[in-house]
Amino acid sequence: MTSTRKALPAGTPLLEVQDLHVRFDTLTGPARSVNGVSYTVRAGQTLGVVGESGCGKSVTALSIMRLLSAPPAHVTGAVLLDGTDLLTLGEREMRRIRGNRISMIFQEPMTSLNPVLTIGRQIAETVRLHQGASHAEALARAIDMLRLVQIPEPERRANEYPHQLSGGMRQRVMIALALACNPEVLIADEPTTALDVTIQAQILDLIRRLQQELGTGVVMITHDLGVVAESCHRVVVMYAGRKVEEANVADLFDRPLHPYTRALMASMPSMNTGSSRLTEIPGLVPSPQQPQRGCAFAPRCAQAQARCHTEMPRLSAQGADHFVACFAVETRQSDGVAPVDSTPETLA
Repeated sequence: MTSTRKALPAGTPLLEVQDLHVRFDTLTGPARSVNGVSYTVRAGQTLGVVGESGCGKSVTALSIMRLLSAPPAHVTGAVLLDGTDLLTLGEREMRRIRGNRISMIFQEPMTSLNPVLTIGRQIAETVRLHQGASHAEALARAIDMLRLVQIPEPERRANEYPHQLSGGMRQRVMIALALACNPEVLIADEPTTALDVTIQAQILDLIRRLQQELGTGVVMITHDLGVVAESCHRVVVMYAGRKVEEANVADLFDRPLHPYTRALMASMPSMNTGSSRLTEIPGLVPSPQQPQRGCAFAPRCAQAQARCHTEMPRLSAQGADHFVACFAVETRQSDGVAPVDSTPETLA
C-alpha cells in the first residue's frame, strides 16, 4: 500500500481525548453516557477499549468522529488532533478530517453501507473526495483495497451492492473503506465481530501492517480479551461511562487491579481452565439516566466498602503507567498489601 503521508515515530501522540463528557436529552431526563474519559492514541500503537455493552465505548468513538448531533447530544471536553480541538471545528472543516485523517470501522456494516450504491463506488467516492483522484484512479484504488482485505474477485465485487455480500464480506468492505485514505488514526468498533477466526486473524494482521508502514494509531473497541492480548499495546477498561483502569497490556493481564477488570477476565472461557462453569458478574450495567452516587460498580462488587456507595473513587497510580479507580485497591496498599511488582511491557 503506497501513501504520500510520512510515518511518524512510534509512540508519538496523535490524538488526545481530554475529560470527555457526553449527555443525551431524552423525554425522561438526561442520559449521561460518558463521564470524564481521557486517553491518548499514539503512532504505531493500538489502544484497546474494553467493557460491557452500555459502558460508553462506542459513544466515545462517535464523539471523536463528531457524528453525534446536538441536540439531543451534548459533548464537552477536548479531542486534540495535532493540537487542534476537533470539537471546536465547523462541519465543513470536520469533513476534511473525517474519513481522511481519522477513519472508523463501524460495528454494523449492513446499516453503515449505502444499499443503493455499489461497493466500488462507495470506496471510490471517499478517495475522490479526500485525495482528488480521477474517477478511474479512485475506482482502481477501490479494487486494490478490496483485494487487500482478501475479498475474492475484487473487480466483480466492486460492481455489486451490499445485499449481495455476506456479513463477513460486508465487514471487510467497511475495513477497506476506512483504510482507503491511509488515516493517521483508525477507530475500529468491533471490527472482527462477524468474521470467522481465520479472517479475523487476517484483518488484525492487515491493521498491524498498516501501523508498521504508516505509524497509524488504532483504537480497538472490543469485548474479546483475546483480541486485546494479541493486538493491543495499552488497554482502557470502561464501566458506566468512566475509565476505571488503564495499563500496558502485559501489566493489565499480569495483575488486573480493579474488581471489574478481574471479573471480565474471570468470565472468559480461557481464564477458567479449572472450572466447568464460567464466572458470572451479578447485576447489570446501570442506566446512564440513573444518578451516580459513589462507585457505579459498587452494587455488583464483592469487595465494596461503605464509602464505595457514597464517594466516587479517582484514578490513582499503582505502579509504572498503571492507573485504577478503586477504594479497595487503595485500602490494600495502605494495609501494606502491595500489588505484585512487574515491569510493563510493550508489544513489538
